[in-house]
Amino acid sequence: MDHRTTALPDDIDALKAMVFARDEIVRKRDAQVAELQEQLSSRAIEIEHLKLTIAKLRRMQFGRKSEKLDRQIEQLELKLEDLLADEGAAAAAAPGKARAPREASVREPLPAHLERDERIHLPATDCPQCGGTLKPLGEDVAEQLEYVRAHFRVIRHRRPRLACSCCDCIVQAPAPSRPIERGLPGPGLLAHIVASKFVYHLPFYRQSVMYAHDGVRIEPGTMGHWLGALTWLLNPLVEAIRRYVLGGGKVHGDDTPLPVLAPGNGRTKTGRLWVYVRDDRNSASIEAPAVWFAYSPDRGGEHPQEHLKHFKGLLQADAFGGYAKLYRGGNIQEVACWAHARRQIYELHERRRNALTEEALRRIGAIYAIEEQIRGKPPDERRRVRQTQALPLLDELKRWFEATLTTLSAKSETTAAINYALNRWASLVYYCSDGCAEIDNLIAERALRGVAIGRRNFLFAGADSGGERAAAMYSLIGSARLNGMDPEAYLHYVIERIADHPANRIDELLPWNVAPHLPAAAKAVPIR
Repeated sequence: MDHRTTALPDDIDALKAMVFARDEIVRKRDAQVAELQEQLSSRAIEIEHLKLTIAKLRRMQFGRKSEKLDRQIEQLELKLEDLLADEGAAAAAAPGKARAPREASVREPLPAHLERDERIHLPATDCPQCGGTLKPLGEDVAEQLEYVRAHFRVIRHRRPRLACSCCDCIVQAPAPSRPIERGLPGPGLLAHIVASKFVYHLPFYRQSVMYAHDGVRIEPGTMGHWLGALTWLLNPLVEAIRRYVLGGGKVHGDDTPLPVLAPGNGRTKTGRLWVYVRDDRNSASIEAPAVWFAYSPDRGGEHPQEHLKHFKGLLQADAFGGYAKLYRGGNIQEVACWAHARRQIYELHERRRNALTEEALRRIGAIYAIEEQIRGKPPDERRRVRQTQALPLLDELKRWFEATLTTLSAKSETTAAINYALNRWASLVYYCSDGCAEIDNLIAERALRGVAIGRRNFLFAGADSGGERAAAMYSLIGSARLNGMDPEAYLHYVIERIADHPANRIDELLPWNVAPHLPAAAKAVPIR
């Protein structure tokens, strides 16, 4: 007899009461299950809606993202994270049968290059039912992704001295070269410090606190000294990148402010980081992309004029007056940026939505849609499509702009936005006559994104020399990223070799030449 039946009473009324009580418990549990299932279903619908909304907002973005749109996307992503966390918590708390079925998804396999730690879990050696001997019958294998905290290690270089037993000769292996002469840091540590500052935007004082948790004391000033010595060592490579970037037939130029501590008064002044990008992948070029940064203490026009004095070809840039002298020389063709022209109207539309700005944005959007179709196509095909499809739309847009101006006040903001485009019309439509040109200058703006994030963390550079060092490091890091490489892995490779590398073969250390020598793990992860 089942031992559980011995606890039941013999009285029929008592048994009925127990059954009724049990039915009430089951009813309440079923109600809770139904409520949980309804909550999970509601959350699932909201999660899908949020995903679609975020994807739509990202498609709406042109050029430099507006702060309002940035905040909206960030808020939606945070809400999505919370909903997903709620979903997981509710599913874990609900009984097994109450968990709403989730759509089956195919999990991507973990990268093959990751180190595997095999752990074998053996059952008992004898059969639990009859005690017989067990024999192998296949196995189940499941992988779990784990993180092992990065750690320091000390490399001891031992160089025994040997003496000749027949004479007084003493021999010893030469000391291996170091990135910093008689310096303590190895190539990997230097690469990590640089990447932490210029890729992940961690100032030296924050890094110092992190390293202290591992019992390693590295003062921020010490890291600054190392960075100065390392920049000097890497300058020939930065110069090689400069020559390559400005040696092509098209370059994208832009600039961004960089607060710099002014000597003496403790206040900051506004320096400038200039960026020049060579990237022709949109026109099916197989030449490697690269970016070169330059620093200047102000935004004087003489700085880009000096940077580009030997350049010949297309310059895609904004309407900064400092470029004007370059266009007058005859060697450089101005190609204006439609993203800038559109932004003038978009900002008005965000403040005061009306039919006029909506129509202007619709017309410009139609021109951009043509570019989506020919991205990555050869120059001749791009030029043909632009001439037959984009140019007629641009001619209509110009006529519409001119007609619209007659209905507006000469002092209105909409008039200024339209005049911004009309005053630069020849350079705005030039891209239709050259398949190598782009419709806008977003290539340069994307290259500056990391600088903008870092600027919020650093607050300011300590001196003009700090701005120059930042420009050098951003050149190496940005070029590595453009070539699909992990910047830290690339820097490690270069720092380990550059001290002994022949100066006349410095091009061998350019990112696209190093890429084949790095493992698969050194591929860059795009940072949004």
